[in-house]
Amino acid sequence: MGIIVRAVVLYWVLLFVLRTVGRRAPDQMSTPFELIIIFMLGGMSLQAIMGDDKSVTGALQGIATVALMHVLVSSLKQWWEGFGKVVDGTPVLIFEAGEWHKDRMEKLRVQPQDVMTAVRQRGKQRMDGVKYVLVERNGSLSIVEQNGQG
Repeated sequence: MGIIVRAVVLYWVLLFVLRTVGRRAPDQMSTPFELIIIFMLGGMSLQAIMGDDKSVTGALQGIATVALMHVLVSSLKQWWEGFGKVVDGTPVLIFEAGEWHKDRMEKLRVQPQDVMTAVRQRGKQRMDGVKYVLVERNGSLSIVEQNGQG
């Protein structure tokens, strides 16, 4: 029973921590710092959940608990829109009409270099012609161009 309780508690703690740390799409987590954080959180959580129990039964309890917590959170997001906004956030406009919203970028820990990477991946070298940029719920950047492309 201890494994189940620890898995539930750590699931919610990690969900809170990852929401607090900020949004980054998995394909944008290229810095060693971000990868280190993810691996360390996972390793520490695994140790805390399992403790000294190295049994297959204990591992199955931990896996099943985390899987059921994921199903619960997914269901709550479908039933209650507000919960989804808390867990996943909402899209945030960070560039509009040639102006950066630096306060929003700081809050999300997004740097202009991150945006410029996404712009260059679209074949552009500058922000000319970019109507606005959104940080999506999953942390990816949506670039909308002036001419309606994007």
